[in-house]
Order: sequence, then structure tokens, then C-alpha cells
Amino acid sequence: MSKVPEIRIRAANDRAINPDGNYILYWMVAQRRVHWNFALDRAVEWAVQLGKPLVILEALRCDYPWASDRLHRFILDGMSANQRALADRDVLYYPYVEPRQGAGRGLLAALGSRACVIVTDDFPTFFLPRMIAAAAAHMPVLCEQVDSNGLLPMRAAETSFPTAYAFRRFLQRELPQHLPQTPRENPLSRVKLATPPRLPQEVLKRWPLAPKEVLAGETTALAAFPIDHAVDVVTTRGGADAAGITLQRFLGQLLPRYTEERNEPAADATSGLSPYLHFGHLSAHEVFHKLAAQEKWTLAAVADQARGKRAGWWGMSEEAEAFLDQLVTWRELGYNFCYHRNDYDQFKSLPDWSLRTLSKHARDPRPFVYSLEEFRSAKTHDPLWNAAQRQLLSEGRLHNYLRMLWGKKILEWSATPEEALDTMIELNNKYALDGRNPNSYSGIFWILGRFDRPWGPERPIFGTVRYMSSENTARKLDVRPFLERYGAQARLFD
Repeated sequence: MSKVPEIRIRAANDRAINPDGNYILYWMVAQRRVHWNFALDRAVEWAVQLGKPLVILEALRCDYPWASDRLHRFILDGMSANQRALADRDVLYYPYVEPRQGAGRGLLAALGSRACVIVTDDFPTFFLPRMIAAAAAHMPVLCEQVDSNGLLPMRAAETSFPTAYAFRRFLQRELPQHLPQTPRENPLSRVKLATPPRLPQEVLKRWPLAPKEVLAGETTALAAFPIDHAVDVVTTRGGADAAGITLQRFLGQLLPRYTEERNEPAADATSGLSPYLHFGHLSAHEVFHKLAAQEKWTLAAVADQARGKRAGWWGMSEEAEAFLDQLVTWRELGYNFCYHRNDYDQFKSLPDWSLRTLSKHARDPRPFVYSLEEFRSAKTHDPLWNAAQRQLLSEGRLHNYLRMLWGKKILEWSATPEEALDTMIELNNKYALDGRNPNSYSGIFWILGRFDRPWGPERPIFGTVRYMSSENTARKLDVRPFLERYGAQARLFD
């Protein structure tokens, strides 16, 4: 039956399909969009085959880790965009926002008990794998997880990879056969679905649809939720519409500057797509499709040999290939690692050489030792580090290059490397819109040696883990405009 590649589908339980159910239920938890989404494709396939209506449940808990006004509003933006996109479709869209902890308990079971089959997203990090496994175990019907994370299915590789080079070689051999297999741009077009059902009043009364002021993310509405109100909203808005505008701006205006200026903190030449990719408001397939169209690219342009080189394999422009190495190689390397390793967020998951060298230097004297609160509030002696942290606090993002320096200094100024890891995870996951993602865990653990190699000379604290300094960064890049924008200290680097 399936038009979605089988490699992207896996059963989350051992239940059977219930052909006498009332509808197909798509439980949208990670790929929060209605375009370019293999999971929605799969739900539509089931609806057509069984002749049943489609119900899409998109829920928002209030007790997820690091829940805050910032994250809530971004997710709500996406829910509002989905509601608009589905307003004239033969689908029942059910946006539910939990008003208090535990209020949503039982909703999935109530909907699942009336379903023929449940389709949900396959996502390898945060609390989602545990939540889906626990829920699926109690569902009376088949629950399928569908991988719509990247161009390469997560199950295409049988193991994780130690470096980007090793993964890139595998990717270049394996990816061409998967590139033609894309989700539909609009899964609900040119299909005839059964009339959406009416849900029982007792369900709607206990778990009412989110009102418009909640979906709009209004300040008064956010204030009513039991979440962290100290982490304020940012100007960046979420949702598929905002994602599309950001993608269009990047491809049309910023891509030509990407190779030369993406590392410049004040140049604003990065894509800005990572929050939308993380929350599923944007698909990597859509990004690739539009980039390839702009480049007038075809699959025939791909090089015959898989050499693992960063440039030249795709057969696109220099700027496009540099961007694709980030979007595909580095991003999907993180998904690969987290899919195959349950300890992806644990210190012990670092490579052996990194564990040995960090252990050897764990008791080295530190030039400065800061607490989590001092790091959080940007109260170190280093103006460039403080400026990067202020950007994270105020905008929910860290410039790509400065994110590396930010982490290296946390390692240098923490009492132990384990404490440094805890600090990085806490600050990134709490304040960054793109935190809690496989790609962000890659960035954090790269600081400590994951996907990297030993570097000489051996140094105090770092051992053979790659070293970075604010002084060297200031010599390589023009950081003065960044300091003027985010810095509160007058002293600049010579």
C-alpha cells in the first residue's frame, strides 16, 4: 500500500489495524507542518485506503523540560499556521494546549480508542521517544512512527559514525537512491477524504480546542500557563509561513554571501533556518528542493565517486555546496548519532581519546571558575563571551561560529568537564530556539571532542581537545560590530 518509503516507517507497538474505527489519527509531535511531511503522507494513505476521515492532533504540554514563554510562543505560532492552512481542508485539525500540568492526560487514549490506526513522528531526542513508546504501549490499535527528519532515512545506516568525514563518505554512497523519494509538497491536494467526524462532546468539553488568543501567543494567555515566564518571547516568530519567508530571504539574498561571510558574527549571512527545522515548521526536503531548483540542479550532476570531500560532490555552486554540508552532512550526522545511541546526551558517549585526555587534565588549575548563574547572566571577564551569551538570552540564538567559542570557554572556566557539559546543555536548551535537537547536541559535544580528532600541542584543561580563544577569534573575525551590539563592557581586544 505504502507510497512512503518503507525504510521511513516503523511500528511503535504490536497492535493490529482496526478497520471498524472512526478515523485515522495523525498525532503530530515533531514534524509540525502540513507540507513536505512523510508522516502526513502516511496518514493520508491510510485514510484513502480505508475510506476513513483524517484527524490531526497537535498538542502542547506545559510540563516539557525547559517549558517557557519563548518556546511556547514559537510552537503556538506553528499551531496557528497549521490551523489556517487546514481551514478549508477535509480534515479535522485538533489543536490542544494544556492549561495546567496533567490536564491533557487521557486525550490521546480517548482519540486512539476510536481510531483505525495512529500515525506519529519518529524523532530521536528530547522526551519524545520515551513519550511515544509509553503512549503506543497503551494504544489499542497499530501506532506507526514515520521518519521525516532529513534527506537520508535514519534507518539507512546500521551504526553511528565517529566523524563528519566518515559519515559524508557513507552519505555520498547511499543518498542518491533516496533523493528521488520526497514527501509531497501538499499531501492534501488532489485526494478525496471522507467528511471529517464530529468528536464526542465529552471529549471536547474535557479537552477543549485551543482558543484564538492562545494560538496567537498573546502575553496574557502565556501568563496563565505554569511555565517559565523569565525566559521571554523573542522577535523571531514560528510557523510554516515565517519559515518560508526566512528560506526565501536566505536563498534570494544571503546565499551568495554564505561562503565568505557566514563566520562573521555581524554579517547576518547564515540561513536562520535551524529553529524552523527543529520544531518541524520547515522540511529539509523543501529546503533542498528549492535550492536545487534555484541551482538548476539534477541528480545527474552528482559525482560518481564517494570521496567524503566537503565540496564538489553535489555538482552545485560553491555557496550551495557549503550550505548543503551544514544542512545535510552535519545536521544528519547528529540525527544518525542520536538515533543509534541512547546515551547521546551523556558525558560517557564521548570518543575514548576525548574521555582519556579530559580525564587526564580534569584537575588542572582553571584561570577562572564560574557558576551556572554567572554564565547564565553573562558575568564573566570576557566581553566577547558575554556578548554571545547576551545574544542567546535576548534573541534565542547564538551565532554559528561564536557558538563554538562559547562552548570552549565554558569548558575552560568550569570546575570539571562534566560540569561544563551540564552548563552548556542547560543554557542551550533553556534559551536557544533550536536547542533540544540532535544538531544542537552535536554542537555541544563537538566542544568536548565528538566528531573531532586529537589536536596538538597538548594544553592544560583541554589536553588534546581542540582549543579556541577569544583573542584568536577577534584576530580572525571582525567582532567589533558584534560587541557594539551585544556587549556591555568597553574593553575590546587589541
